[in-house]
Amino acid sequence: MAIQFADRTQVDELSRLALHLVDIAGPIARRHFRTPVAIDEKADNSPVTVADRTIEGEIRRVLEVRRPDDGIIGEEYGAARADADLVWVIDPIDGTRAFVTGRPTFVTLVALLYQGRPVLGVIDQPVIGDRWIGIDGRPTMANGRAVRARPCPSLDRAVLAATSPDMFQDGERTAFDRLGQAVRMVTWGGDGYQTGLMTLGLLDIVAESSMQLYDFAALAPVVAGAGGRMVDWQGRPLDAQSGRTVLSVGDPALLEPALACLAG
Repeated sequence: MAIQFADRTQVDELSRLALHLVDIAGPIARRHFRTPVAIDEKADNSPVTVADRTIEGEIRRVLEVRRPDDGIIGEEYGAARADADLVWVIDPIDGTRAFVTGRPTFVTLVALLYQGRPVLGVIDQPVIGDRWIGIDGRPTMANGRAVRARPCPSLDRAVLAATSPDMFQDGERTAFDRLGQAVRMVTWGGDGYQTGLMTLGLLDIVAESSMQLYDFAALAPVVAGAGGRMVDWQGRPLDAQSGRTVLSVGDPALLEPALACLAG
């Protein structure tokens, strides 16, 4: 379903703004990367640093000036005007554990929702220099070129990725292990970066849990524009009300068998 909220010129303007926002984030992340940055614990026991807070603060400041009627939802500073038709969703550093341990697999995620549905997303890795942008109805671009996930018609040929086994709760780890036993290989670690790698044909499936809107909103348009599918573990499309579980496949042929494994 192509974007309905704006004409092509307006969509181009919004995508340029999204890229500008991650351009703001990059120097801040690089300045604090592999330095003795203080680590605080949030209420959910996840780590946060001055880099997370500074990046989100700067992005929000720009949006308040450039798009004062749009909503904003960020991991660190919450929601403003979340009922607006257009809502920007910010994860300043997705993969803070990777960031504070010096691994360049963290990313900044910027998304735009239209009436609750992700229609634009940017994944930016500022140390390596990798960047993906997905726009509803257009091919995903990675580092300036169109990309498409690789064909993989069966689970036994697929490479499955997840960030950490600690993200799974209750029966979710059992469900993930069923899927893991059906694929060729399982690899751990990567946060939002691994979804970008899937669009380059390096992975085939990403299955995650303990997800929030800011963790997946930017990923969904990137996956769709590379020919893939992204749903929750019940097979439902993702929107602002989705939560916890996310399944991404590069080849749509993998979707139903992967969901069947997760369902048991």
